[in-house]
Parts: sequence; structure tokens; C-alpha cells
Amino acid sequence: MSIVNRLIMGAVLVGMAGVGTVAASAAPSAATIKQAEPLSNDDLYRLYSQRSWIWKDGAGYFAVPQRRFSAWTGKGRSASYGVGSWFIADVGRLCFRADWYAKSGSAPALTCFSHRRKGNVIFQKREPKGDWYVFANAPVRKGDEITKLRRGDYVMARLSKVEDKLAARR
Repeated sequence: MSIVNRLIMGAVLVGMAGVGTVAASAAPSAATIKQAEPLSNDDLYRLYSQRSWIWKDGAGYFAVPQRRFSAWTGKGRSASYGVGSWFIADVGRLCFRADWYAKSGSAPALTCFSHRRKGNVIFQKREPKGDWYVFANAPVRKGDEITKLRRGDYVMARLSKVEDKLAARR
């Protein structure tokens, strides 16, 4: 079983049990990141495909057919939704390109995240100017970002509601 599969399994168990240690981990040093290896394309695909990434005020879903990406974010007047595709741009880099729709109109956006692994720890950073942080410890901890990746589509029902509300305001 690959490290990614073990981490996903651990994230599922932590999420189901609702227990774990929430430890604020310090940002990794530049030396640690330099020594870390980019995640393989296969690992990234296994990590995100058919999963929803639950955000603070929304979620994004990485479907396998046509690598479709769909997402919603915000509430009320600030609600928006995005529809597009996801892809692996470089070794270790996952991106999603979507047209985002909001009350004020629509606009395209490209968002990318880099992933590196050192030992059994996966690091992530939003490109181009984000900071590296621990995405997944081994064993997975309750506060790890990987615990927010859930198998299945947690997006479409809410996205449809946001889409309907925005259409009614036009």
C-alpha cells in the first residue's frame, strides 16, 4: 500500500472516529522542503479523484469523468460557484481551472497547489505565493488538511442551490 493510500485510510479513520491530536505544526523549513520529493502524478490522482475538498465556507469536487471540477463557496449575497476542470500540471502540482459565477457576474480563475513528501509527511502550498504547510502527517492527525478530502460528491446539491439563487436574481 502506497504512502498516499495509507494516509487516505488514516484520514478516513480519523474523520470517522473524531479523535486525534490537534497539534499546531510549525511551518516546514526551507531545507526540509528542498529535500522533499514532489508527489508523483499517480499519487496526486489517487489523492484527489472522486473526492470533495471541504473548505471553511465551501467545497470543491474532483470528478473523474472529463476531470470535471465543480465548487461552491460563500453564503447569501457572497455565494458563488465554479465549474471547470482539474489537472496535474507538473509532477507534484494539482490545478483546477473554473469559470466562477457570482451575483456580480462571472470570471475565469486558475488555482494550483504543489505537493511534496519527505518521509511519511506530505507538504502542500498554494501557488504561486503560498507558504508550505503540513498537508498530512503519518499517522494522520485530526487537524491535517487531508482529513478535509472526503470520498464522494459533497458539492453538487449545494452548487445547484447557489446556481438557482443567482439565476433568480438576474
